[in-house]
Amino acid sequence: MSKPFDMELFLAGVLTGSPATRKRHLRQAKIIQAEISERWQRQTPWAWQKKHVAWFLEHCLDRHSRMTRYYYFLTVRLLVLRLQKTWVFNLRARI
Repeated sequence: MSKPFDMELFLAGVLTGSPATRKRHLRQAKIIQAEISERWQRQTPWAWQKKHVAWFLEHCLDRHSRMTRYYYFLTVRLLVLRLQKTWVFNLRARI
């Protein structure tokens, strides 16, 4: 029996800002994780590839407002920073 992935612990080193901002990033990171896990069966961010995150940004946020997409993009930047990847996403194409 394995323990569920702890997103709060994963992002602890890169989360900054006010408590409300940290809470928003954590909530959005859990939503991203759930969507990628459901679609691609990748349970943890360590198993993600750039295409998984790009899929989330393109297909899961397509009906959301520009500001919502922007805030998710900021959360994705934190996830990429924590993963120590060099992934770059075109913000203009998604907003």
